[in-house]
Amino acid sequence: MSLAPKLRAPPPGRPEPPQDLPRRLEALLRLAFPLVSTALVLILSATPSGLPALAFALAMPSIAFWTVFRPAGMAPPMVFVLGLLLDFLTMAPLGVHIIALLALHGAAMRLRFWLARQGFIVVWLCFCVGALGATLLTWGFTALLLLSLPPWPPIFHTLLLATGFYPPIAILLSRAHEAMRRAENAP
Repeated sequence: MSLAPKLRAPPPGRPEPPQDLPRRLEALLRLAFPLVSTALVLILSATPSGLPALAFALAMPSIAFWTVFRPAGMAPPMVFVLGLLLDFLTMAPLGVHIIALLALHGAAMRLRFWLARQGFIVVWLCFCVGALGATLLTWGFTALLLLSLPPWPPIFHTLLLATGFYPPIAILLSRAHEAMRRAENAP
């Protein structure tokens, strides 16, 4: 019987943790990519464009996609930070986008295992329902905080933009996700 400590292998299906500094840095960058890329898109889309609530319409597909396919990269604290950034960028009542994006994130997390095995059309339709809920939450909380009914056309436009932006955003993000998965599985 040996007194040397036994080294345990990582559980099957999990990549071995990186050992050297460059591999650790690469793993950290892969973890931060969903948050950083979404924040950059929000900042760039908050410029005056003539489209109502473009930033919110671009945030929803990104958050939903990363929540389903890379949940460690889009954890609730990250969604909170993105919602807060969105509130500041759009000058919305503080907390409106935070609650809506966290609700969308929660719904996507709850259905994550089921959605990850579905085809694109099913995921897109589920996203459309989630985006409807998030936009209605935004409209409702804005009404509560302002004590008056806000106009509904901007929310309707946001919903249409978000559902229309989901396919191209999902294609771009799925390519990025696949590249990250290949890098994680590389020897």
